[in-house]
Amino acid sequence: MQNLVDHDARRFGAVNWMGLYTLAQRETLRFLAVWTQTLLAPLVTAGLFLLIFNIAIGPSRSDVMGVPFLTFLAPGIMMMTVIQNAFANTSSSMVIAKVQGNIVDTLMPPLSPLETLLGYLAGGVARGVLIALVVATALALVLGLVPQNPLIALIFVILGGAFMGGLGLLAGIFANKFDQMAAITNFIVTPLAFLSGTFYSVDALPPVLNVISHVNPVFYLIDGLRFGMIGVSDSSPWLGMAVCGGATLVVGAATWQMLRTGYRLKA
Repeated sequence: MQNLVDHDARRFGAVNWMGLYTLAQRETLRFLAVWTQTLLAPLVTAGLFLLIFNIAIGPSRSDVMGVPFLTFLAPGIMMMTVIQNAFANTSSSMVIAKVQGNIVDTLMPPLSPLETLLGYLAGGVARGVLIALVVATALALVLGLVPQNPLIALIFVILGGAFMGGLGLLAGIFANKFDQMAAITNFIVTPLAFLSGTFYSVDALPPVLNVISHVNPVFYLIDGLRFGMIGVSDSSPWLGMAVCGGATLVVGAATWQMLRTGYRLKA
């Protein structure tokens, strides 16, 4: 099958742009078709987080890193929402295709492993960016929070969508059942999101946990978006871009290898 794919792919030139666009379009239309679940629901969840924290500790909490607590909290919740949904977009697409037995519809077209990877990632990144825009609009209307460095904020949103989209695709290839996917989400993705400075500054952590946090790429995603939104952060945004970019390349390379060899995809 691999030889057939490689042979057919050459008929389209170096890159099968039509096939790549079609796959990216399919992955994007998947979540747009159910926008109340994929765009509106994350906005409501982010709003509930802000509301609960404001009611519980917001009025009595002192400033964090020189800004009000809710202002500090908002970018973390925004990035948490972005990465969770980027992960869900690629992982659910792959797992559903495998469980329903129609993964062959993705494997048979003349798409190289890299084109397949990029097509899936396009959907995850698109969903992440759209959710970020929706949440950012709501934050501007409710809190008056306007990004101080919009380009940096956008770069970290794209990096977050690409990294977690790739991780979602990797998990979707590995998982053969929905309960396996749920385990990965509950025991890996959720802790990564919650224990990465979303609700606190890592400077408040004990030294050991502080060091562990700085090894986690999700920390740099949250910290980088926080810098883009409010201009303060625990680490350099340039270091964050380098770490997140490197982590995305590593995850992408691992996923590409799985797609190339057909690991858990082909009989």
